[in-house]
Amino acid sequence: MKRNWELDELIDHFILMPDEQELIQLKRGNTRLGFAVMFKFFQYEARFPHTKSEIPKKVIEYIAKQLEMNPDIFSEYDWTGRTITYHRSEIRNYFEFREATLQDVDLMIDWLCQNVLYHSHEFNYVEEKVYQQYRELKIVPPTPDRVERVIRSAIHSYEDQFFTIVYQRLSNQTCEGLDRLINI
Repeated sequence: MKRNWELDELIDHFILMPDEQELIQLKRGNTRLGFAVMFKFFQYEARFPHTKSEIPKKVIEYIAKQLEMNPDIFSEYDWTGRTITYHRSEIRNYFEFREATLQDVDLMIDWLCQNVLYHSHEFNYVEEKVYQQYRELKIVPPTPDRVERVIRSAIHSYEDQFFTIVYQRLSNQTCEGLDRLINI
């Protein structure tokens, strides 16, 4: 998520709508602010933040102001317990997303090989396409480390397929000539 936000951007992306406020008002204390921040982050990014530091302070302050809460209490939001797990589940259900499965990972690798990697192997480009595809499929993407492994696996598969096709197109005479060059 970008770090610097102008007021008009905060209004466009992080204003709490009435139905969202109803859902958030069911929470108490620091969990209300934590839930609201996670909710709006997910709404904007179609994924959950992996660390608290990933969320810009201005975003937290803007959401806290709408809830009439002190933004400093966000630091008390438990990042590892049952509460955040339940909050993530509520947010996924609200936006009709589901968690990624192993089958989804295999399908993503195939999709990358067929639709993306012939354009570019540039990592940031491919990563952007992966996150876009997960958003379109309404699947919460795996962790950044797992996404990186998916991309690297897709690149390896794509290159392996490419070189196999090239090798199969070589004539026997060409293969014999290449073998002679290697053995020199």
